[in-house]
Amino acid sequence: MEKVKQQQSKVKEENARRARARVEEQERGDGLDVDADADTDEEEDFDNQGSGSPKGRKRARANTDGDSRPSQFQDGTSCAPRSVTLPRDPKDNFIPGSIVRIQLRNFVTYDYVEFRPGPYLNMIIGPNGTGKSSIACAIALGLNFSPKVLGRADEISAYVKNGTPDGHIEIELKTPAGKPNLVIHRKLVAYSKSSTFMLNGKNATGKEVSQRMAELGVQVGNLCSFLPQDKVSEFAMMTPQQLLKETQKAAGDTNLTSWHETLIEAGKESSLIKEKVASEQSQLTQMNARNAAIEHDVERYHERRKIEDMIKILEVYIPCASYRELLARYHELKVVQRKMHQKVLRLKAKNEPAHELLNVLKSDLKERERTRETRKRDTQKLFREMQQMYDSNEKMENHADTLQSKLEHLVQAEKDRQRQIRDLEGKIQRMEAEYNQPLPDEVDVLKLELVRERNDIRSRRGECDSRLREKLEEKAVIMRKIEQAQRNLHQLDSADHQKLQRLAQFNQDTADAVVWLRSNKHRFKKDIIEPAILTLTVPNIRYAPAVESVMSGDRFKTFVAQCREDYDLLNELVNDQGALGRKAWISTWFRDLDTTQLVEPPMTPEELQALHFDGYLSDFVSCPPGMLWFLKNDISLHRIAVTLNNNSVDVNRATQAVARSGGATFIVGSVINNVSRSRYGRKAVSNVTREVRPAKLLANHGVDADAKRRFESEIVQHKVDVAAHDEEIGRFKEEERKIEAEAKEHDKRGAAIQDRTDAAQRARALKEKLNLAIAREKIMLRQKRAAPSANQEREDIRAELVGVAKKRVKVVKDYLAIAKKVVVEQQETTRIGLEYLQISANRAFLDELCKRKDEKYNQAMEEFAEKCQSVDAEYNDAKKHSKDALNESRDALNNTTDEIREQYNEAMAKRTEYENALQNAESNGTTPPSAEGVDLRTADEYRAELESQEAQLELVSKTQPGVIEQYEKRKRDIEQLEKTLEERQRNAAKVERSIQLTLDYWKPALEKLIGSIGQKFSAAFDRIGCAGEIHISENEDYDKWAIDILVKFRDEEKLQLLTGQRQSGGERSLTTILYLMSLTEEARAPFSLVDEINQGMDQRAERVVHDNMVDVTCKDDSAQYFLITPKLLPDLKYHERMKILCVNNGEWLPEETKVGNLMNLIEGFLSTRRNTTANGH
Repeated sequence: MEKVKQQQSKVKEENARRARARVEEQERGDGLDVDADADTDEEEDFDNQGSGSPKGRKRARANTDGDSRPSQFQDGTSCAPRSVTLPRDPKDNFIPGSIVRIQLRNFVTYDYVEFRPGPYLNMIIGPNGTGKSSIACAIALGLNFSPKVLGRADEISAYVKNGTPDGHIEIELKTPAGKPNLVIHRKLVAYSKSSTFMLNGKNATGKEVSQRMAELGVQVGNLCSFLPQDKVSEFAMMTPQQLLKETQKAAGDTNLTSWHETLIEAGKESSLIKEKVASEQSQLTQMNARNAAIEHDVERYHERRKIEDMIKILEVYIPCASYRELLARYHELKVVQRKMHQKVLRLKAKNEPAHELLNVLKSDLKERERTRETRKRDTQKLFREMQQMYDSNEKMENHADTLQSKLEHLVQAEKDRQRQIRDLEGKIQRMEAEYNQPLPDEVDVLKLELVRERNDIRSRRGECDSRLREKLEEKAVIMRKIEQAQRNLHQLDSADHQKLQRLAQFNQDTADAVVWLRSNKHRFKKDIIEPAILTLTVPNIRYAPAVESVMSGDRFKTFVAQCREDYDLLNELVNDQGALGRKAWISTWFRDLDTTQLVEPPMTPEELQALHFDGYLSDFVSCPPGMLWFLKNDISLHRIAVTLNNNSVDVNRATQAVARSGGATFIVGSVINNVSRSRYGRKAVSNVTREVRPAKLLANHGVDADAKRRFESEIVQHKVDVAAHDEEIGRFKEEERKIEAEAKEHDKRGAAIQDRTDAAQRARALKEKLNLAIAREKIMLRQKRAAPSANQEREDIRAELVGVAKKRVKVVKDYLAIAKKVVVEQQETTRIGLEYLQISANRAFLDELCKRKDEKYNQAMEEFAEKCQSVDAEYNDAKKHSKDALNESRDALNNTTDEIREQYNEAMAKRTEYENALQNAESNGTTPPSAEGVDLRTADEYRAELESQEAQLELVSKTQPGVIEQYEKRKRDIEQLEKTLEERQRNAAKVERSIQLTLDYWKPALEKLIGSIGQKFSAAFDRIGCAGEIHISENEDYDKWAIDILVKFRDEEKLQLLTGQRQSGGERSLTTILYLMSLTEEARAPFSLVDEINQGMDQRAERVVHDNMVDVTCKDDSAQYFLITPKLLPDLKYHERMKILCVNNGEWLPEETKVGNLMNLIEGFLSTRRNTTANGH
């Protein structure tokens, strides 16, 4: 639906755009030579946007004037001639698009029927319920128009006859001469929303069928051409604006609708542009006024800004000029300093040879110093080797003394060894005697007996503990049963629990789902409203029977979801996936909350009070809003009036009151009245009554006495069981205490036995230690006995002494060899020392000579230092300051704006060019260049200018930068707004020209159409003694242009506007049919239809309308017309071009489809009567 709206919006925008393009094209000149058959973009303007239906819009060719505007009439009007239907076929008088044949099978009331209407007026008559209106349904559906145009069932499958699987509609339409008729076959399936089409025996799509209908000009969707029974009231309820639009689609120039749509869109666009222009002009005026108020501040700001810019420029120029001046002074001092330095260098060069020789001597002296040091280190190394040999000899001498001492003490050592052997033997005997001592008695038997006793105690304790735990657990179970019984007893008094119990009795699946839902609320986006049996209450219990009587049991157990996602999730979890742990089914409901969909109550509050009703049932219930929406939508709770008094309401009056809206339900005392109105014939009113049943689900229920006694009995019995268990638990605890005392005595005996066991273990450990000690002593004894004798040891020591003496001899020989080397090294070292002394003396002499020669140089240096000190100081100072000035000038240039930097570079370029030209002129002796336009100011002059500018800046007051930003931004906005406003005004002028051009086409054509219809309409009303007029109601908003139908049915009345409330039903029907008859001659549709339009008319009006219809629809140029009516007056006017179709439908019709032709019966009757008359003569 949204896409359709977007497409319509795009079409309307395209219409407006093309209209503006047309105006611009005409402004450029209408004298273009355009070929009549050319397919150019200019032809696709608003004149060619279709003739009522978007499916029927086709490009129109340009007229003979070379453009797409309608050709002018001879009378000078600028409206095109009325577009009529396609040419009639002279053979059968059918207009292309007319219905030639209709065949129905299993359609609504028909098993099978086929009939052929005539090319002019077709009057379809028959009793109510026989299927007259079904023919109108067949025409609409067979030609692929929506079921919504009928005002009945929306599903196509609902039109298949009950009890049959499928059916079909076959309609044969007249086509232009020379072409075969168009046969449209549509098959319907009872249990499917889809259907299939065939065109002339070939499969086709609905789109192809709709396209052929558009080509033939069929307008079933227009109430002015096709008015089914259920749409008659809707036609009368159409607004004047809708009537105008539908009339344009049905009759008159084919471009009326497209012109009107263009005017509507262009008018809206024009209004919008005007609103924007007015708003923007007001905004522009306000912005200009605000800028004018601060303009003086802005000028002062710009003046201050100019001074600040100059200060910024000077702040850049000053350090740059200072650097330039300091750099020049630095170069001057550099030249002076270099000259004085060259003089000193010349003096230094004269003494250079002596200094070179002195440097050679210094080098030789250093070389001799290094050689002497090397020799010294080598000699010291030899001395260290000699010292090592000496130390080694000392060690060997000491070792020899030690060996000699051992020889002397060897006898005493032998005596000590024999003594140690005797001591070891005695110690071993004592230890073996101690080792052979017997161990303490073993206690293994006592320990085994102790283990058996401990196991027995543990067994008896475990058995006692087990029985005690068993009794405690049994007691806990009984206590939980007592608590549950107490909760059940408490819940007997809980209203919610009582309701849940009743719900469980009513439907266990629903009750379980409620319990599950309360634990799973977090899984849903919004609250799922529990069934009405839990959430619906009736504050005044007297109304509970009435509420419960109008609700079925299924509605009491329905869960109401508040969004589509929750509805789908609840069904998926519970009904599909078995969230309750078993297969279950619950009733669920969801509709989008839209109170506009609800049918209004049949009576107003004032009518309720006048009829003595207490109110509607929705006023006497309390429930969540979502549940109330469900009850209103599903059982129309807000439309069921109720009173508890059996005698307070006049049932007949109440029946008539609710029947006006088509029927409803109301309750009087203990009786429910269900009022309905028939949709056929005279729409008779029926009232079906039934008794109000007593409330069960909504009634207040008392406490269940049997359940209460049962729970109380359970509590008493459980308490007795608890007391018995407490007694047994006490006995088990006493037994447990005895076992504990026995266990303590057993532990004491075990401790004593353990002490004896520990003593025996210590004795065994000591015996093992003695055994190891004895083994160690025996090993030592064997070692002492196996030691060598003293004689052998003396021989070994003497041999070792001989070896030491030999080593000492070798060391002495090596020591003497090294001593000789030391003597040689000392002689060489002495020689080098003498050379060192000679060179040192020569250097001292030459150094003294150089000092005497350097006196003149030093004197010159002193003079240079005295003269250059001031120059160097000034030079270094100039160098330092120039560097500082360079850094300062660079910082100033880097930190300034690009504009100031560029300005400075241009000024310096001019100055450099001037200085170079001046230098060349001075060198060449030519005329110096002009300094005009060159900034030659010094840094001091710049500083003076800076002080002047700063003084001026102090005189100019400061302005807030935000004000300037606002001013500049607003100034830009003003410029942009002026451009926008200018463009919008041009667009407004284009749109106005487009509107005027379209209006010049549309209004005359519309006035001509409405004038023609109005003449026929007024004449028809005059013939029945009433008055009627049709006027065009104009408005600035073209969407509000309308057709006003003014009627007067009584002499004392004035002409009044036809509305859905002011006139009676018969008056509205009469006006409707006369308007349609007046429109018929102007209509473009090949056939029209009205169904039971004569209902509610008196005989005079019905007769006049019939005569007028016959006159209008039986003219030579009249299109096909269908009139469906259940009744006819006697002696009506008939025409030979009329065709009367009588619907005979019932249980006793013959099975053969060709039997029962009424025309054959009439002809047979006339033939018999003629024969009888002839025989009588």
